[in-house]
Amino acid sequence: MKRFFMSLITLILMIAFLAATAIGFFLYEKYKPSSELADQNEWFGVIGDRIAIILDNQLIDDVKGRYIDNEIYLPLQWVNETLNERFYWDKSEKLLIYTLPEEIVYADSSTTGNNGKPLLIEQEGQVWLMAGLILNYTNIRMEKFADTEIKRIYIDTKWESVPMACAKKEGKLRIKGGIKSSILTEIAPGEPLEILDMMDKWTKVRTQTGYIGYIQNKLLQETEPHSFISTFQPPIYTNLSLGEPVCLVWHQVFSQQANEAMAQLMANTKGVNVIAPTWFMLTDNQGNYDSLADRSYVEKAHQMGLQVWATLDNFNKGDNVQSEILFANTSVRKKLINTLLTDIKTYGIDGINLDIEGIKKEAGSHYVQFIRELSVLCRKEGIILSVDNTVPAAHSSFYNRSEQGQVVDYVIIMAYDEHHVGGDAGSVSSLGYVKKGIEDTLTMVPKEKLVIAVPFYTRLWELEGGETKATSMGIPSAKNWIQQNNIKLDWQEDLGQYYGQLQDGSKTYQLWMEEETSLSAKMDLIWENDLAGVACWKLGFDTPELWGIVSPK
Repeated sequence: MKRFFMSLITLILMIAFLAATAIGFFLYEKYKPSSELADQNEWFGVIGDRIAIILDNQLIDDVKGRYIDNEIYLPLQWVNETLNERFYWDKSEKLLIYTLPEEIVYADSSTTGNNGKPLLIEQEGQVWLMAGLILNYTNIRMEKFADTEIKRIYIDTKWESVPMACAKKEGKLRIKGGIKSSILTEIAPGEPLEILDMMDKWTKVRTQTGYIGYIQNKLLQETEPHSFISTFQPPIYTNLSLGEPVCLVWHQVFSQQANEAMAQLMANTKGVNVIAPTWFMLTDNQGNYDSLADRSYVEKAHQMGLQVWATLDNFNKGDNVQSEILFANTSVRKKLINTLLTDIKTYGIDGINLDIEGIKKEAGSHYVQFIRELSVLCRKEGIILSVDNTVPAAHSSFYNRSEQGQVVDYVIIMAYDEHHVGGDAGSVSSLGYVKKGIEDTLTMVPKEKLVIAVPFYTRLWELEGGETKATSMGIPSAKNWIQQNNIKLDWQEDLGQYYGQLQDGSKTYQLWMEEETSLSAKMDLIWENDLAGVACWKLGFDTPELWGIVSPK
């Protein structure tokens, strides 16, 4: 029996020993740091001549650079969307264009940098720009790691001070926070590390050898701030100004005879300092336009103390104009700009007013490039450049009002056509619509460049059998219609307008009235926001009383 108990105790001890060994092995395996090395090709996502792009410490998964002839090149489309939108590529004429305030720089596939390497390469249906070229024109920092198997480039757009810490001793930089995570690289004692995110036990860091990963907090010394100094000199756009609030009125001109009516139409105005005749009408995709310019008109306007800003539009004779074609060709833009400048000098015109409306999204970047290029020559020649825009909306963001606000003298927001022909009945320009248009534009355009255009017209809406028709009426005509039909007007506080309605058999007529009270409320918004001025559509739709309201105080 004694021998049996001894055997049993021995068995129990053996089982306990084996269990303890198993537990110890389990715990060791659980808490043993991983020695597995990360697959850097897989981690950075690069093979062959591809280069990983790390933007503001974030690896860009779906875009890679290229390493060609010992130089790093980045895809132009990505550069435009992320770093610098002013690199413009003319696909048809194979030209890269960069527009500075007083100079337009051109390059093609044969243009080389100081190192003799091409500044751009067109391959695989893409245009690639040399990284150094981008750096020359953009306020960014670059760190290149191209002398290793895993080639990568770090691009930083921010210049704020960052915390730095040195490693206390040798350590492992891991893909994730945790000892089981695979190792990216070794950290040397004293190695400076940029602190990206500090947690309880692990810190995300960036090494000076081109890695981002996690290191244990116990391996880090105290952090100290590190500052970056930019030596980039941003382009300075000098702009022209009237030197006083703008009070512009458009003069719609369809014939030479209409030019002769200018003096008579201006007789009832007050405070106007700019008249914008609709003289230049684009006719085709080759940059040609019909002109109704008249030097005697300009001379007469100058005698009246007015500047003349001739308007160029794409709709009065633009049935054959496709803006996505016209503005996409550098030679056509040059031709159009040179012709405009010749006419400006010939007729003594003071400024150009661009009224390019209804273009497609694919025309946006080309139209903005046209504005940039035109602004260079206008700046040199002392010609005021203004651009008309609808109120900001997502569907028209490609007009790039922010860039306009940089390069042109005045950005004009046409704060009307809130409800337009072909749409639902409603106000042409409610007070809330104007207010939001101002607020949204001021996020993109300096107030000293922002001019708000107000309507001297309204629309008479006719509703019958589910159909809606609209007739545009100047303010005098609208007042006559109200008087003739004995319409009772009700003030709509939320719209800042009077509203009138007439029932005539099966037809319902609706009118949201523009007149002195509604326009006075709009002018209050303009002056309260200290904007550059007002523009009025159009001459001939006004009354003498209106000018006492819209003219600068």
